Amino acid sequence: MEKVIKGRVWKYGDDVNTDVIFPGKYTYTVNDPEEMGKHAMEDLDPEFTDKVEPGDVIIAGKNFGCGSSREQAAVCLKVKGVGAIIAPSFSRIYFRNGVNNGLPLITSSEVQNVFEHGDTIEIDFEAGEIRGDKGTFSFPPFNEFVFGIMEAGGLIPYTRKRMGIDA
Repeated sequence: MEKVIKGRVWKYGDDVNTDVIFPGKYTYTVNDPEEMGKHAMEDLDPEFTDKVEPGDVIIAGKNFGCGSSREQAAVCLKVKGVGAIIAPSFSRIYFRNGVNNGLPLITSSEVQNVFEHGDTIEIDFEAGEIRGDKGTFSFPPFNEFVFGIMEAGGLIPYTRKRMGIDA
């Protein structure tokens, strides 16, 4: 994980659920992470998978990731290169799935009404800052443990590294 990322904003509203992040109809038929990425957000934003670029950031409303506990909803966004998701709140299970998969999730209620779809922002994970033409906003930086998971690319690679286990 880069300590500073820069990307375009993809903006969505409140209660973006796991069924529109990764459609339930693929839950038991799509197992390959790359294939999961091809279906990311397809029911909410059909242009997302073709236009999202590595480092782009999702800014959403409250309760992002509500719904079922499907892990694919975090995996598909990570595979597409989403650099972070910023929302006032996350579903508890989605938050855990995001961390477990090395997908940075930032809780902030300030930026939702400031940045618009297509704006460019920069996130400094070490400083705990979200910066753009419309201002700078602080968030609590990740603690050492969570930052380690993010740097390793997820909980499993982090644990393997800590235990000295090769891939």
